[in-house]
Amino acid sequence: MPAVDLRAARAALRARTPLVHCLTNTVVQTITANALLAAGAAPAMVDAPEEAGDFAAVASAVLVNVGTVHARTAEAMRLAARSAGAAGTPWVLDPVAVGGLVYRTELATELVGLRPTVVRGNASEVMALTGAGAGGRGVDSTDSADDAAKAAAELAARTGGVVAVSGEVDLVTDGRRTVRVGGGSALLTRTTGAGCALGALVAAYVAATGDALTGTVAAHAHVAVAAERAARVASGPGTFAPAWLDALDAVDAEALAAADLR
Repeated sequence: MPAVDLRAARAALRARTPLVHCLTNTVVQTITANALLAAGAAPAMVDAPEEAGDFAAVASAVLVNVGTVHARTAEAMRLAARSAGAAGTPWVLDPVAVGGLVYRTELATELVGLRPTVVRGNASEVMALTGAGAGGRGVDSTDSADDAAKAAAELAARTGGVVAVSGEVDLVTDGRRTVRVGGGSALLTRTTGAGCALGALVAAYVAATGDALTGTVAAHAHVAVAAERAARVASGPGTFAPAWLDALDAVDAEALAAADLR
């Protein structure tokens, strides 16, 4: 396993407070913004085509999440991705529910061609992007992270970046190096927007650390450690969500350094 300094990554996020430009789905905007704030980053939800390109050039990082995409937001995503690439701004693609729906699959494939710094999705989504599967059941994966390991490596080679696959054990690879992140809680899968918020946290950590692999692993580890803490005090998904936000704030460098990396 490659060396990943989670302690330094956590300190960098707190010190630098990266501004994350989120083009994300309408269902998850609030939890995404709150997760970024809790972790120590700053959110912005700028999704008008007239502004998205300009803002992407000045933000610390960009998240492009195709969850509830339509024509105007799709154009904003294209403009933001191109602008981020031109400015050297790291950007994350979250290909929500690709494979089963033609419009979003074509858009996500087009965005992959713009070379995202990180692609973060579940196993079925990552496999669908490489033609290795037909997608999952809506936003739910029907494959495991290890099922998608080959597809993830192929996709990382195509983009020149990092691919992260969420599952019971998350898999993060740049095509040459692979890190697995364990821990977490099943209650994350019963919390609307937890995975989408993870994409934003990946963007924040990559901006803070300046390293795509380290930042992506740190974000996954942060979410997992916070979920474990929240699950210990929650009585169900309704109490888990606010407890998870509190835990995202409380996880410090020492706690993150103790995360389950494999």
